[in-house]
Amino acid sequence: MTLHTLAVFLEMEGVMSEGLLIIDMQNDYFDGGAMALPDAEAAVEKAASLLAHFRNIGLPVFHIQHISNREGAGFFLPGTFGCEINERVAPLAGEPVIQKNYPSSFQDTVLAEELSRARVDELVVCGAMSQMCIDTTVRSAFERGYKVNLIADACAAAALEFAGRQIPAADVHGAYMAALGMVFARVLPAAEYLQS
Repeated sequence: MTLHTLAVFLEMEGVMSEGLLIIDMQNDYFDGGAMALPDAEAAVEKAASLLAHFRNIGLPVFHIQHISNREGAGFFLPGTFGCEINERVAPLAGEPVIQKNYPSSFQDTVLAEELSRARVDELVVCGAMSQMCIDTTVRSAFERGYKVNLIADACAAAALEFAGRQIPAADVHGAYMAALGMVFARVLPAAEYLQS
């Protein structure tokens, strides 16, 4: 029995399964975009490998797209190239694209209903930004009872400033991965997840 056949069989039997959540991998986060992130290129390559894996074994994939509707927003503006999902993780026909206007992928969206319909109880999460939509979505998923696998090297962060101190993106990313790994998710690299 192939992995794809097994996935189809489990779905037919009503067994709960994993689902891949690719959060906000949109063009504005890449070179030339309005909010380019230092590690976006490396992160999207890892996300693409996860996407290929899920497609290969026939498990559900959910694309999350942020649409900025707040006054003064500088990126992810509706109808712009920067708002589009990056081509390396672009959805195929039939893969849900869930649009959101808040950091949590669950707030005022149909994500929970889509996950329930697909009988997903365990999430594999990747995307951007680590300190914003990844953090908020992972915590929201935990509160809703999902088991969460957070793929650290398939996520990217932005640099921050606090109390007059510049905090490099790598430090921001590391701090958020460490915090989420304490309670809210199993945090691991893509290679380890794919091998398991």
